[in-house]
Amino acid sequence: MASPSELLRAHTRYGRPLHAYLQRIISSWGLLADFAFADLLLFVPVAGEEGRRFVALAQVRPATGQTMYPQDLVGDITDDAARPFVARAYRLGEITEGEITIDEFGQRVRVLGIPVRFDGEVIGVITRESDPALARSEGELERTYALIAERLARMIAAGDFPYPEPDEPDEVEEEPRVGDGVVVLDADSQISYASPNAVSALHRIGVHSTLVGRRLRDLGLDEAFLRRSFRSGTPVNEEIARGVDRAARIRALPLVERHRVAGGFLLVRDVSDVRRRDRLLLSKDATIREIHHRVKNNLQTISSLLRLQARRVAVPEAKAAIEESVRRIGSIAVVHETLAHAPHEAVEFLEIARPIVRMVEEGLVSPDRPVRFRLAGDAGLLPATVATSLAVILSELLQNAVDHAFPPSLAISDGEVDVVISRVGSQLVLHVIDDGVGVPEGGPDQDQEGGGGLGLTIVRTLVETELGGVIEFNRGRGVEPRPGSTVEIRFAPDTAEQLADGPNSPKPAPS
Repeated sequence: MASPSELLRAHTRYGRPLHAYLQRIISSWGLLADFAFADLLLFVPVAGEEGRRFVALAQVRPATGQTMYPQDLVGDITDDAARPFVARAYRLGEITEGEITIDEFGQRVRVLGIPVRFDGEVIGVITRESDPALARSEGELERTYALIAERLARMIAAGDFPYPEPDEPDEVEEEPRVGDGVVVLDADSQISYASPNAVSALHRIGVHSTLVGRRLRDLGLDEAFLRRSFRSGTPVNEEIARGVDRAARIRALPLVERHRVAGGFLLVRDVSDVRRRDRLLLSKDATIREIHHRVKNNLQTISSLLRLQARRVAVPEAKAAIEESVRRIGSIAVVHETLAHAPHEAVEFLEIARPIVRMVEEGLVSPDRPVRFRLAGDAGLLPATVATSLAVILSELLQNAVDHAFPPSLAISDGEVDVVISRVGSQLVLHVIDDGVGVPEGGPDQDQEGGGGLGLTIVRTLVETELGGVIEFNRGRGVEPRPGSTVEIRFAPDTAEQLADGPNSPKPAPS
């Protein structure tokens, strides 16, 4: 099914301002459908056949009643014989009403044709269509809603609806609907009617007085938002809270006659449960951040104890092993420190990569071994579990580059290690590139006695098992004696998160 924009381009010569105006109608006309308990169709004239043929641009069904048309009519082209009230409303610029028979449905349809006016010109017609046999039994609610629907229809015909766009639109998660509750106000802002759902919603926030004949201020409610709505002629949203566990979302909408506000109505929704869940989520988030903060502190304490232990160890190999453990713990601590300040369980990996690069640079680079690190690219947001594995991988690869790409036997005045992170489709790609001696023939495992060191084992295990990715080692593009090397890691963050969160997620192989 074609979109309204596509139908406008295909069947009309309307420019961008008319496109935008019709889109605004489509985004807000659900109000009219709900108050009218009826389906709405928006017709625009076909170019060159204005007043004779029309295309159905959009359709909306009521949330307050039964739909007339289970199937979509958008894109259908009709003529003045099949839809006489559409053609008459378009030509006369007046609201028209009557009954027609829709041949394809074989039934009578009650139709109200409402001309859509823009800058004084009729550019389309909205039809309110209902089955006379399915009319609701008439009570006070039905009569009140019908009157509001009639006033909204007159506003459309006069060009006063949709409402002007406010200079600063209210940002709300979801606007109240007619079915949530309606309070009707007269020109003096006094309440003339309140639906049962509106009465219940106001009761939940502590308003137990009789509503009809009263003003909001008489009920202990602030009227500032209502005055702002009536003064600007635009809808205004307000949330009224009572204590910590009661709240209502209210949307004020003015009703306009002869381009002047002559009353209005409020849509009222009880959002107490929503706000209660919001507070629970905030409390949960704060707790999680505090846990990350404490984990980071504990990891730093462990690192400090290991450093003290390293000072008492005389065997160089044992001392080096403890120092490597300190660095690995530090990589994980960086992730928890970042998560302690993050609003959710995902982090910008660059905020982790930068301190890891600094940590390696400060711990391993010395004047007689000058190596410069550069970081480029962006990994975006990564889940905490994925970021933790990638942080350890990056730390191990950087140490591997310093230890093996620039060995003490290689006299260098400078060395360079580039870390490049990029997104390729659904995959994240990490390159660690150095201009050192390059990986040996046969792969990096040949560089270690016994077929590979602990650092390389950790990297392979995390990449292949925890992240579900692949790792490749290649010689670089330099020249002897420093041909350089490139490590490339590819994995899909979404798949990696599923591996980490799954009940049977694989665990790292023992080193």
